This record gives sequence, C-alpha cells and structure tokens, in this order.
Amino acid sequence: MFHHLSWSIRQAVLLSGMVVAFGIDAAASEFHAVEIARNIRQSHMPYGTVLDPVFASSDPASPDYSQIVSYAKAGDSAIWTGHFLAAEAFRYRVTGSQEALDGVWHALYGIHSLLDVTGNDLLARCLIPVDSPYAGDILNEEGRHGIYYSEYGYYWIGNTSRDQYSGVMFGLSTAYEMVNNQGVRELIRNDVRRIMNYLLRRGWNVVMPDGSISTSFAHRPDQILSFLQMARRIDPQTFGSTYSWYRFVYASSVGLPIAYDNVDDHNHYFKFNLNYINLYNLVRLEEDSSFFKRSYMDAYNSLRSTTQSHGNPHFNMIDRALKGPNSARDAETASLLQLWLERPRRDYWSDLRGIFPSCGDDRACYPIPVNYRVNTDFLWQRSPFLLYGGSWGTIETSGIDYILPYWMARSFGLPL
Repeated sequence: MFHHLSWSIRQAVLLSGMVVAFGIDAAASEFHAVEIARNIRQSHMPYGTVLDPVFASSDPASPDYSQIVSYAKAGDSAIWTGHFLAAEAFRYRVTGSQEALDGVWHALYGIHSLLDVTGNDLLARCLIPVDSPYAGDILNEEGRHGIYYSEYGYYWIGNTSRDQYSGVMFGLSTAYEMVNNQGVRELIRNDVRRIMNYLLRRGWNVVMPDGSISTSFAHRPDQILSFLQMARRIDPQTFGSTYSWYRFVYASSVGLPIAYDNVDDHNHYFKFNLNYINLYNLVRLEEDSSFFKRSYMDAYNSLRSTTQSHGNPHFNMIDRALKGPNSARDAETASLLQLWLERPRRDYWSDLRGIFPSCGDDRACYPIPVNYRVNTDFLWQRSPFLLYGGSWGTIETSGIDYILPYWMARSFGLPL
C-alpha cells in the first residue's frame, strides 16, 4: 500500500474522482482554518511576531503536554509573520470578519515593530523583550545571527536575509490588496516606504549595525523588480518612475536566477517558495499590455514546470491566481489540504526510508503524500522528497501552511 501511495499524489487525486472521493467537508475545513489562526495568535505570537512554542512534553497523555516552556525558530519570525498576514488578509477578503481584521492588525503591528526596533528601518528577524522568561533560550538558538539591544527594552536578531524581506513584502502587498481599510492601507504604505527607502539608499544591501552586509539583492533582479512592483502599486507617486527605470534595465534578466534555482528541485527547496511569492506580485501587477510581462511569465512558467508535480497547494494557488481555473489542479489543491489536516502538528521524528522508494539517502523517487511528509515549519517550502527529519515532538508548528493556501483558494473562487 505504501509503495503505491509513493507515486505522486497528483495521480491519486486524478484517479479518485477528486474532491468527492476525499469526502471534503466545507464547514469542517473552515472550522479548522479559523481555529488554527486563533491558536497562532494565542500561542505563536507572544511578542507580536510568529514563533514556535516549545512544550514541556511530547506525550499527549502527559499533564505537561500543553505547558509552554520556551519558544524556537525565532530567526524566521519575520517571513512567517508576513505569511500569516497574507493568510488573514485573504480570510478577511472572503469573510469580512472582525476576527480576521484583528489578525491583520496584529501581524501589521508585529512587522512594524521589526522595523522600529532596529532604529534605522532595517528589518529585524525577530524581537524579544529583555525581561522575557524565554529570552535566554531564544538568544542561545539564534545567537549566530547576531544579537542587538534596542533602547526600547528589546533584544533583536540580525543577519537579516532576503527570505525575511520577501515574506514581509508578500504579506504587506497582499494585505493592501485584500483589505480595503484606510488605516490598514496607510500603515502598509508607510512601512513599504521605509523598507524600500532603506534598500534603495544602500544599493540593495542589508547592512548590520557593525557595517557588515548580511545579504544583497544585487544578483536577484527578479526580487528587486518584485519589490518595486509592489511598492509602485502601493505608492505610485514615490516608486512608479523608479520601477519603470529598473524594469527597462533588468526585466530581461528576471529568468536567469529562476533558471539557476530550477536546476536542483530538492536541495534548498525554500528557494521555490521565495520565487513563487515574488513572481506572484511581479506577474500579477504588471499591465497586460506591457511588453515586459512576457519575460516575467516566461520566468514563472519555467518555475512552474519544475514544481507542478510536487503536490503543493500553496504553489497551486499562486498558479490559479496568475492563470485562472484548472479543474485537475484545483481538485488536487482541495485534496492536498484535506491530507494536511491528517498531519501531526508537533515535530515528531519521522523516518520513511524503507516505506517509500528511495533515489538517494534523503530523497524519495516520487513526491511523498502530504499526510506522510516530514514535519517542518512551513511544509510548502520543504522538499516533498524528504525521507526523514523532525525532532522530539515538543515544538508545535504554526499551521500557516494550511491557512494561507486555504484562504487564498477561497479568495480566488475555489470552493473548499
């Protein structure tokens, strides 16, 4: 049975009669999405940005199973706060609920604090109050990135990467599009200006307080143009002409880094999530009459051809947003999200070697079904071929990898 399942989940979807055969319950799916968002705000955002709680026990029968004793994975707090913001923004677009709007505000204030805490509009990876009982554990885990102190009474983590900026810009631009609220849009506009002015003034380098450069966008024309595209949409007076100049110079190079990333479809898989979320805005916000849109779509199509068989509903939904409905892909999306609900939320160790056919030490021959995949922070940024991984079962993942494609699907007209 397991060897049969190891063939791409796409085949299982197409042969099953799709949505009906998987018994998808729309009310139950929405219930899960709402509960996951509530849990994120309650347990994963102690200081306004997304962290993963560490619990005292991995045993569900233990009285300490629900006792939070620390927090982990703070180094990626910015990127996942941006993804959470996008999820709540799509949710608000669908439901118009006050709870979704509150979630949008909560994430926006968190991102705003990551820009404030550094004192010069540099984006921090995360921030932790100096009197936090979890500060020691977080700083020990993330100390390799550089720990800085803010006069506001916070530690903040540096060595900020392009990943963190991409997640934040994705969230801000999505919220601007999905939430027609003057206060929300004004805060987004101001923070996008801060981010863009910081990067433009430093030649697209991210500079730490000691003068070292933690990363540079100089070799990523796709990401530069995506950021400017988003900024142009949010503040055309300030960034419209800048985008036009950069587009004229760099549009023809957009496909080069995408093609390089496509060479390896297994290692450093997070690159594909970054490419999808950046091309989502670069392509979608470009005028249909634009001469440059063809270059953008060519880059996107090469990315899509590399990953479309990987059983990834997050990527599927970006594809729907850019290309419109497709019955097989959309049915697969619904089924994959149902399988996600069968997964454990804790980081229990998983070893699938000997269960699924192997084409390498840590590579299955075919994408592993979603409900069997190794636990991780955001499933859709990890290779679907991974055969083993995880830890002690004490860290809870946030579930943003469910609510983002779920609410995006609903927002773009896919009934779930």
